[in-house]
Amino acid sequence: MPLQRHILIIHAGGTIGMQASAQGYVPVAGFEQRVRQQLNDERAAQLPAFDMLELDQLIDSSNLQPHHWIELASIIEQRWQQYDGFVLLHGTDTMAYTASMLSFMLQGLDKPVIVTGSQIPLAELRNDALDNLLTALIFAGQYPVPEVCICFNGRLLRGNRSRKLKSAALDAFDSPNYGHLGQAGINITLHTERLLAAGRIHFNIPALNPDAVVMFPVYPGMSARIAEAILNDNAVKGCVLQTYGAGNPPDANSELMAVLEAAIKRGVSIVNVTQCLQGKVSQGAYATGATLNRIGVIPGSDLTLEAAFTKLHYLIATQPQEQVGTLMVKPLCGEMT
Repeated sequence: MPLQRHILIIHAGGTIGMQASAQGYVPVAGFEQRVRQQLNDERAAQLPAFDMLELDQLIDSSNLQPHHWIELASIIEQRWQQYDGFVLLHGTDTMAYTASMLSFMLQGLDKPVIVTGSQIPLAELRNDALDNLLTALIFAGQYPVPEVCICFNGRLLRGNRSRKLKSAALDAFDSPNYGHLGQAGINITLHTERLLAAGRIHFNIPALNPDAVVMFPVYPGMSARIAEAILNDNAVKGCVLQTYGAGNPPDANSELMAVLEAAIKRGVSIVNVTQCLQGKVSQGAYATGATLNRIGVIPGSDLTLEAAFTKLHYLIATQPQEQVGTLMVKPLCGEMT
């Protein structure tokens, strides 16, 4: 590992680089200059060397679309050999979706891709932006982290295990079903036993149809008509079904079960994840869940909603339909137990 590593910071947008306006916080260009102004020579000397690439059109992450994942993954792929690691600045609202999708598109990593952002912009006097950025740079530049991670509030998390759990707190992100990969407190700790092993690089950045995957939660009184309207669109090839507890649907709603079964017979891949924050789907632990086994719903184990959605998108775009179910239940890059 070189003593002085060279990191590319990709500024895609988000709160970290926003400024206040009459309409609220808005993305603005020129973030690199503001960062370097806050780093005196002594502080900068303790960091890895870095360049910054700013997207021409900064993304407010609530406006994120699948084509943005292709753009971000392509930037990393094209510059992979030029840098020792990557830090992606991204809005927090959809950060877990992007970190999850990048983990599937960029498999077999041998260097870090660390996603971060902030709850308060760097432009504000009191902010979490600079600390999150510096911690991400230190992890990317000084530690062997061969996977896509989220670094936030001193926590280094596996990207495809992460979720935004708090809307207005600085410790907004956690990984409810997997231990932290590292922590930055008084000392910096890296749990190497939890990291993926460095692999053989396998980048696959497919075209994505934004209409291909849908998701909906079950809820008391859910109408089969609603499910049918969603699943009967010919463009829909996959669905993330959010059920109760250990993966239990309202199986007494025979019309709803019939709609799901008919969609599966038409070739729609339906993946079952729990609405609970922690734990996994044990499809069949209860008789209600066994109904889903019977009609061919794919059990999603302990996949997060974001990982299930992006993995399904990725597999539909890259695999024959008959392989999607087989690969959904197998870990590709540490996303499930």
